[in-house]
Amino acid sequence: MNYPTTPHPLMPHSATSHPAISLPRLIAHRGLSARAPENTLSAVRAAHRAGCTWVELDVQLLGDGTPVVWHDATVKRCSDGRARLADLDLPRARRLDVGGWFGDEFRGERMATLSEMLALVDALGLGLNLELKVNRGRSAAALVEEAVPAALDVLPPERLIVSSFSGEALACARDLAPAARLALGVLFEGIPDDWRQRCEALDAFSVHADWTRLSGRGARAVREAGYPLLCYTANDPAAFAHQWAWGVTSVISDDPARFAGHLPDRE
Repeated sequence: MNYPTTPHPLMPHSATSHPAISLPRLIAHRGLSARAPENTLSAVRAAHRAGCTWVELDVQLLGDGTPVVWHDATVKRCSDGRARLADLDLPRARRLDVGGWFGDEFRGERMATLSEMLALVDALGLGLNLELKVNRGRSAAALVEEAVPAALDVLPPERLIVSSFSGEALACARDLAPAARLALGVLFEGIPDDWRQRCEALDAFSVHADWTRLSGRGARAVREAGYPLLCYTANDPAAFAHQWAWGVTSVISDDPARFAGHLPDRE
């Protein structure tokens, strides 16, 4: 089954020029993480086979400075190891099985480097929301210096959004590339009162929010200001249904197929 991915026309929210990005209604969270181990090459291939046109993935650094596609500060939850990511170099990380925890058919999957993942995303023609994960005690600047130029070298600007909860990481990313070349997404849980000031300070492109903490007032304010609004991580189309009317641009979901038949028409 293919997932509905009708591009959404976006209005500029300031005089700042941003890449001409057409976002689909549905974005696969950490690849197709309901059907394959999250943040792996297999999960991205599964998303593509299912008809997704954009994926969301996490990037952080190993202890030796290698950027890898991984979410947690440790490898315990999604591998057969127990180490902190900060204590691993690439050879040790490569020895981990990062697929067997999900299912026998994925046993032997290896942690993906960012360069491997970018090559796959580009080869499949996908758009990428790359989240900069700055876990406690790690350097935001070091992560940005390794990850952002690499992404810009591989993917065209219209197929890349770099997002983060870390204002420091986003500011470093902005220093590396103009807004016309790099779309930044500001991640929030609940949308704070000063959301617009933060976005304007970064020349941000989009706002990303936890759908369970989103209010109609907050959503409408974001959309009326002209920012695309991406909501994570929604997997219940019935519970989410009323939020489409608030102007949500895209849903980031573990299983976008659940939304088939539950999407409103574009206005």
